[in-house]
Amino acid sequence: MDEDFSLVGTINEAWHDQANCLGVDPDLFFPERGASTREAKEVCRGCVVRVDCLEFALQNGEKFGIWGGLSERERRRIRRQRVQESHESVGA
Repeated sequence: MDEDFSLVGTINEAWHDQANCLGVDPDLFFPERGASTREAKEVCRGCVVRVDCLEFALQNGEKFGIWGGLSERERRRIRRQRVQESHESVGA
């Protein structure tokens, strides 16, 4: 993961209207367990609202699917990192 999603800004309420995935079969973003996520992530790559999509998923606890180009496992890592960072800043 090259991008740093730890400092994501405010969510644009109409982000989904500008998304690359608009009109794409939603099943692509919710693959069966063990199936490839490559095609879904390819749709997300270069999407102008990718960060908004990811932030939506993080704030709403989306447990399934590809959001903002990341899988649940990848989003879980970000959530843990944010919790750890918030604990560190409170203790500082």
